[in-house]
Amino acid sequence: MNHPAPSSLAMRFGSGRAVARMEDDALLQGRGRYVDDLGQAGDGWAVFVRSPHAHAAIGGVDADAARAMDGVRGVFSGADLQAAGVPPMAGGAPFKRADGSACATPARHALAVGAVRFVGEAVALVVADSLQQAHDAAEAVWVDYEELPAVASLDAALAASARVVDDAPDNIACEVRHGDAAAAGAAFARAAHVVELTLEHQRVHALTLEPRAVRAAWDAATERMDMWVSTQMPTGVRAAAAAGLGVAAEAVRVRVGDVGGGFGMKTSPYPEDVAIAWAARATGAPVRWTAERGEEFASTTHGRDLRTQAALALDADGRILALRVHSHANVGAYATSSGVAIQLLIGPWVQTSVYDIPVIDFHFRAVLTHQAPTGAYRGAGRPEAIFNIERLMDEAARQTGIDRLQLRRRNFIRPEQMPYTNPMGQTYDTGRFAHVLGQVLPLADWDGFDARAQQSRARGLWRGLGIATFLEWTGGNAFEERVTVEVRAEGLIEVYAAVNQMGQGIATSLAQLVVDAFDVPLEQVRVVLGDTDRGNGFGSAGSRSLFTGGSAMHVGAQQTVQAARTLAAQALEAAEADIRYEAGRFTVAGTDLGVGLYELAARQDGAHIFVEHTERVAGPSWPNGAHVCEVEVDPATGAVALAAYTSVNDVGRVVNPTIVRGQLDGGAVQGIGQALMERMVYDGASGQLLTGSLMDYAAPRACDIGAHFSTHMDETTPSTNNPLGVKGVGELGTIGAAPCVVNAVADALARAGHADLCAQLQMPLTPARLWELLQGSERPAA
Repeated sequence: MNHPAPSSLAMRFGSGRAVARMEDDALLQGRGRYVDDLGQAGDGWAVFVRSPHAHAAIGGVDADAARAMDGVRGVFSGADLQAAGVPPMAGGAPFKRADGSACATPARHALAVGAVRFVGEAVALVVADSLQQAHDAAEAVWVDYEELPAVASLDAALAASARVVDDAPDNIACEVRHGDAAAAGAAFARAAHVVELTLEHQRVHALTLEPRAVRAAWDAATERMDMWVSTQMPTGVRAAAAAGLGVAAEAVRVRVGDVGGGFGMKTSPYPEDVAIAWAARATGAPVRWTAERGEEFASTTHGRDLRTQAALALDADGRILALRVHSHANVGAYATSSGVAIQLLIGPWVQTSVYDIPVIDFHFRAVLTHQAPTGAYRGAGRPEAIFNIERLMDEAARQTGIDRLQLRRRNFIRPEQMPYTNPMGQTYDTGRFAHVLGQVLPLADWDGFDARAQQSRARGLWRGLGIATFLEWTGGNAFEERVTVEVRAEGLIEVYAAVNQMGQGIATSLAQLVVDAFDVPLEQVRVVLGDTDRGNGFGSAGSRSLFTGGSAMHVGAQQTVQAARTLAAQALEAAEADIRYEAGRFTVAGTDLGVGLYELAARQDGAHIFVEHTERVAGPSWPNGAHVCEVEVDPATGAVALAAYTSVNDVGRVVNPTIVRGQLDGGAVQGIGQALMERMVYDGASGQLLTGSLMDYAAPRACDIGAHFSTHMDETTPSTNNPLGVKGVGELGTIGAAPCVVNAVADALARAGHADLCAQLQMPLTPARLWELLQGSERPAA
């Protein structure tokens, strides 16, 4: 295939350029198309009645008073939907219990049937002419609850004083082992150094600016359901809605407009999606629902939440002999496929990270409690795994006396070992980890730290220096993507992909790849996303949007140019080898004969040139990084301030530097938030959610990050698993940030004479928690 040299257009707007996001003009002008913007006159407004109990039997739902209220179109309970044939949500996970039986989990319904299992679970649905009428009627719905013993915490679940489901008397939904426990035991027995830590990965909330939202409309004439949903994965919502309605998947159309943040929380279908679709058909009119902030805190999937016993065995020179990680993951009241797989499989894939670790002993258990289910949250298992190994590495350096940089370098996987297969059977195609570490140290002025620490001490503050070196897995193990490319006679190239925008700028990046191939102005490219009638796929999760979707668009656009070249040769009556293409025009070499791209499209049937292409990448990508941060700790109050944060990130080829940097920065801020302040808290006795609003749940703000925040990208090691050479970046910053920050606080404590406290640090490092730890120390304050 002949490819033209990049023209001025491609040089200005194509890949590698910091093109302004195409999405932003409409958003800044208030022309965004969020679900809540799409309602129409005559829509029914939906409000859910939610459980105030962590665990209770439902004796009945009395909705007569609510149904009699003005404007009420319908009130539905779980029993109503069950009687109508609505099946439970698809659930469970492909893992086993210790006895070989299937993963244990209660059946989950669109509206609770028989019992509620966490505070905030939807029990009934009210649809009315206005939102206020729906709220008023929801308050009139009476539910007969018989409160039952609640498994309100991980400790309570492991004590098995009460059960979440009869199939699991120990409350263990399922479990898995990886590695060789006997070989690891032998390695620990002969080790010169053994380092052990107990690590708490607290439950966190995704906190998207736009809450979940659905608008559903049933067309009785065509027997089709049309849904607008704020989701990352519309094909999954389509399947769930179709199952709930008892129709073929093709009878449901799911469309996605603008999405105000997802962070993994909007990947799986929710019971509310099914209930709203069913109510739209039952009432005979469109129904709309947008969650309130309190509903989001209580009823969306949460992230993280596990307790880990981690141990590292090292020889006398500091080389790692074995890694042991045993975890209990609180997956909440329903063991969802994603919530379980994230902790039992996906996180473990990267647990050995950038280090050449020969032997592992992993044992992971998914534990049921009467809390909201967990699921994907930015990083999805990888932040937990990297936190484990990076905290171990720093603690090993303290206990052995080996410099922490040298300890890392001594154990890095070397470039000549690539492709490298880790003990979990995952193959890294590329990676130069020492090279990345070498770049970040001068950028962070590592060697100048002591002078800055003295300045801090003069102000009564303890300064600490933290580091994390790590990698991450991207691709969602969904390596295939379909795209369509249509050259239209009116002077437009319209492309479609099944990946979705959710604030990350993917439409702009895809458009830049089209410019690369077609050499036309960016405004002549229209990117269409999120419509299951146009195409279906995995969606956007696992940092795969550009990795897979972009690769498919890159090849599909090139194939379309080639198809057009063939048509041009026919139109110009010339040999295809003599056809040249540049800036939207085909010419015959050595002549003045030519035809424009759009003119050529006008001559075809349908006045367009249309190509459908499916691309499969060879495997996941393995972005990696080295992050360095400095903190100042106030020993009088326990307050931690971020003084500086510097990162170098191996992200392969970069299509849009501004977008990539934004993803890296945003991810890092979320990781910093987990390290210092974010935490979902349930009452240990009642299972009541105590952090159910932004008055109770702290999230990072710009003032918490500090002025010295520097992000750098390394493009020298492209991925070999996709034609673009790109690596996923959406979650990379999150994965490195938390261990980097906590390691910095540990370093501050160690330099102040409190090395014995470093192993006791647990996220979030709020002032109160850190102050209490310092006050409990028997050492005098330094």
